[in-house]
Amino acid sequence: MTTPDLLRDATREFLRRHAPFDRMTDDALAFAIPRLTLAYFARDREILSPATGPVTHLYIVHRGRVGARVADPRAEPEPTLGPGECFSVGALSAGGAPTRRYHAAEDTFCYLLPRDDFLELRRRSPEFERFCAERTTETLKQSLAQLATHFGQRAAEQQRLGRTLRELVRRPPVSCTTDTPIADALRRMNDGRVRTIVVQDKAGKPVGMFTLVDLVRRVVLRERPLSDAIASVMTTPVVTLPSTATAHDAMGTMAERGVRQVIVADGTTLIGVVNERDLFALTRVSMRHVIEDLRDATSLDALSRGSDDLRQLTHSLLGQGVSAEPLTRTVASLNDALSRRAIDLTLARHDLADIDWCWLALGSEGRGEQTFATDQDNAIAFVSDDAGGAEIEGRRRRLLAFAHDVNLALEALGFPLCTGNVMGGNPAYCLSVAEWKERFLHWLSAPTPEALLAANIVFDFRPLYGDTTLADGLRTWLFSYSRENKVFLRLMAQNALQSGPPLGVIRAFVTDENAPHRGTLDLKVRGTRLFVDAARVFALADGIADTGTAGRLRAAGRGMQVEPRLVEAAVDAFHFLQLLRLRVQDHAPGHGAANRIDPETLNEVDQRMLKEAFRQARKLQERLAHNYQL
Repeated sequence: MTTPDLLRDATREFLRRHAPFDRMTDDALAFAIPRLTLAYFARDREILSPATGPVTHLYIVHRGRVGARVADPRAEPEPTLGPGECFSVGALSAGGAPTRRYHAAEDTFCYLLPRDDFLELRRRSPEFERFCAERTTETLKQSLAQLATHFGQRAAEQQRLGRTLRELVRRPPVSCTTDTPIADALRRMNDGRVRTIVVQDKAGKPVGMFTLVDLVRRVVLRERPLSDAIASVMTTPVVTLPSTATAHDAMGTMAERGVRQVIVADGTTLIGVVNERDLFALTRVSMRHVIEDLRDATSLDALSRGSDDLRQLTHSLLGQGVSAEPLTRTVASLNDALSRRAIDLTLARHDLADIDWCWLALGSEGRGEQTFATDQDNAIAFVSDDAGGAEIEGRRRRLLAFAHDVNLALEALGFPLCTGNVMGGNPAYCLSVAEWKERFLHWLSAPTPEALLAANIVFDFRPLYGDTTLADGLRTWLFSYSRENKVFLRLMAQNALQSGPPLGVIRAFVTDENAPHRGTLDLKVRGTRLFVDAARVFALADGIADTGTAGRLRAAGRGMQVEPRLVEAAVDAFHFLQLLRLRVQDHAPGHGAANRIDPETLNEVDQRMLKEAFRQARKLQERLAHNYQL
């Protein structure tokens, strides 16, 4: 056997001992091995760093150790890389510089595979492709963490807000059963030195809670005898979260449900209570007065003050590094509370008691993905039953007058009127359930460009106020038609593919060339919308009730049996773009340039991850095109 043959066999034997090469076919290794070169790095020599520029080779440690750490000198050093481990996969995939500094921790030999051969190997070997996709996902998550350092103290705050509720419970829970006398419950609260006692049923399930505030309002002021059962004065229903839920989850749930504390329990095992003060200690931002101001507002002027506080809170949360998914959920939940109170105040001036109706949130609000620059998209559905034409029109006139006032109220609260007039005050969007079905059926059977555009907005509907069963029934009806309408779905998919990610061949990004937006790209139109539109098609095809883009992608991935890590790569990319949009809007409020960014102003890490996020959008569009043979 010749020396080259011996070297190839030795290399193959080495690679076969390490992942992912141990799972790759002989043909894939036969392609890679002749293209490998062996490089030597003396101890303490720098191998790669952000300053060395775009990565040109895949590095596979053959002998020795390689140290790695992020550019931030305050960060803890990471474990060294040993024989068989690879770096820097994420940077090589994206064609950019690494986020870490790699150096030889001792005299080290590495195999080097050129980037073109690396990309070809990904194409030839599914096992290698899965390995690289997983590494890229991890790199994307790291970039998500780095992105918010622009707002200061991000890492520490993010770690705190990611703590589990089990970690936040400060003292053992105090509980009683529903038949416990009020006096006994108060003694237990006093002995445990707590302000809240959890009330459980006979099976141990939390069914209520009783606080010192309840004591004053429901016992003292009403002169209730202390011998009465605690069930007669407890607050119910209660909100319960598992101990594995995070502070992020609790923060979003409190905003969404308008409560000040949640019970932490795993099944019938009571862990404790986490209240708004516990989260205040983590975030240094209180939602309590925001929620109370929204709930207690008795006029639009008072509600406007609550709206200002809401915006200050969301900007502060962004400043503390709350990541995109819980941040947009909190923004949407608080905006929902604001909108519901505006509807409440407006409804007091309109007599609609004899009409069954539902206020529908559309567009980004319907998806729960509002950013700081969000206009109105809403509609009304009402019941016509067997009413005659004149009666239906009478109901519509009353609802239109009401919706018009709501639209003006929301405008006064900082939500601009929709330029396309997609609002409940427009007769075209104030329809009976029967008329909505007729409108949906028309769009499904005659999918003109105008119909597809309308469907993109309206089909993300979510009930916000009123009789929610009307919206649930509409969605069930819609899915019964959309899932079988292959022509409509194919056209929706085709429409979703009209705009592709702004990736260049020569330059990294394709930016606009026309004034006044020369040199910039739109993160919504050329970024998040690509994910939103694809996810909507999957939802209509598979009957996915979730209106959020991330939830739709995850549900569609399970239905198509796509590996979870590949789905999460797309979800992380969507969230990266959302967070980047929020950052742009935080610095440049207003609708004119609310989603525009000059990619050249981003640092190298952000540029690389923006490129990878767009690549994930391209992969998602490729799957959509494959599904519908486009």
